[in-house]
Amino acid sequence: MPVLHNRVSNEELKACMLAETEPRTTVSFYKYFIIDDAQAFRDNLYIQFQQCNVFGRVYVATEGINAQISVPSNRFDDFKAALYGAHPALEHIRFNVALDDDGKSFWVLRMKVRDRIVADGIDDPTFNPSDVGTYLQADAVNAMADDPDTLFVDMRNHYEYEVGHFENALEVPSDTFREQLPMAAEMLADAHDKNIVMYCTGGIRCEKASAYMRHQGFKNVYHVEGGIIEYTRQAKAQGLPVKFIGKNFVFDERMGERITDDVIAHCHQCGEPCDTHTNCRNAGCHLLFIQCPRCQEEYQGCCSVACKDELALPLEEQRARRRGRETSMKIFNKSRGRLMGALRIPMPDKNDSKV
Repeated sequence: MPVLHNRVSNEELKACMLAETEPRTTVSFYKYFIIDDAQAFRDNLYIQFQQCNVFGRVYVATEGINAQISVPSNRFDDFKAALYGAHPALEHIRFNVALDDDGKSFWVLRMKVRDRIVADGIDDPTFNPSDVGTYLQADAVNAMADDPDTLFVDMRNHYEYEVGHFENALEVPSDTFREQLPMAAEMLADAHDKNIVMYCTGGIRCEKASAYMRHQGFKNVYHVEGGIIEYTRQAKAQGLPVKFIGKNFVFDERMGERITDDVIAHCHQCGEPCDTHTNCRNAGCHLLFIQCPRCQEEYQGCCSVACKDELALPLEEQRARRRGRETSMKIFNKSRGRLMGALRIPMPDKNDSKV
């Protein structure tokens, strides 16, 4: 029986990936379709992907598959053949190839079976996820962006919107997709006569969001096919103006793809223009926030003086302080302050840091 999970440390795997000289292609894809036995589907595909030396993150559920991966460029055809052969519904699936890619996006293959391929919190048995809005190609997106009777709605998290978004797009200021869906419907309650264009990174969230909005009674619902990635690819290939400004946040080691030269965000510590996300170097914090090069040097990659000081302590004392702390993902939210949960270290003085 083959081993169907990784047994090597992250540190060793990451070092091996960084030492690779063979080019890799980073790609994302998803597909809503019915999988009768999600675990068996996952196990069989895991074996195929391992043989192709695929790295990345893959979620499988009875409702379909959602993946962000990297694959050696010279094995891309083998990878496609393995995916197409896994289920007839996956033949000729759309791939969103990364726009700004150094091939160093992932260093291990993780495939998990989940209840949903994107957590939506929907428990209404009458909801039909296949009743989606109208797909939009890049030229139609641009035409609707110039239409005063059209509202663009960003179905990504607040920290993704902060570094880049479509011009004049509505932000739904939440930390999770499951929070966003009812919030978006409430925010748009008086816009039933408007065209509603929903978008996200690669299409998976806005596709389900468009079905949810239709379920809530909205009639003129659209979504950007392939999300920001496919829109940008099409717009540039066709010589169209790119209506998305700034950087597209991605959930891998790159943390962002540059779409335009506009820098619309600011360092969370000093306020200077900056759109570079990072995680606090203090392993007992790991806060996701935006940090400019000057603050990175001043705070040694940490989010605050408190974390910088703790990082300087002997390793055993650092570990002792971390025991019992909240270990879930922590994200800086401008509207809520520092989301540190149960982190038991002193908050920095306001003169030391704005985070």
